[in-house]
Amino acid sequence: MEIWVNPRCSKCRSAVSLLDEAGAEYTVRRYLEEPPTEAELAAVLDRLGLEPWDITRTGEKIAGELQLKSWSRTPADRPRWIAALAGHPELIQRPIITADDGTTVVARDEETVRSVLS
Repeated sequence: MEIWVNPRCSKCRSAVSLLDEAGAEYTVRRYLEEPPTEAELAAVLDRLGLEPWDITRTGEKIAGELQLKSWSRTPADRPRWIAALAGHPELIQRPIITADDGTTVVARDEETVRSVLS
């Protein structure tokens, strides 16, 4: 199992604590220090069944600078969004957990974290 975290994020710390309590084996990826590639992001999005704009933190300062809220959200725009996330990983919603069976979730709450433990 792998979890993408920002150590300053309370939801990330909570998810890590829940994984620890459950005795789960996992690898931490500090995605701000080791940003995912565009290919990795595309694969994670496919596993999530989401589009890049679904996991984009549009309230971040860089989102405003890039004017992300004005970007269109069509299949043709997907590569542009993925490139923005890869180039500015602070835009990625967190934490993201990928279980060994391929199950992938944006683990913003306890129930979602527990869903990858069974």
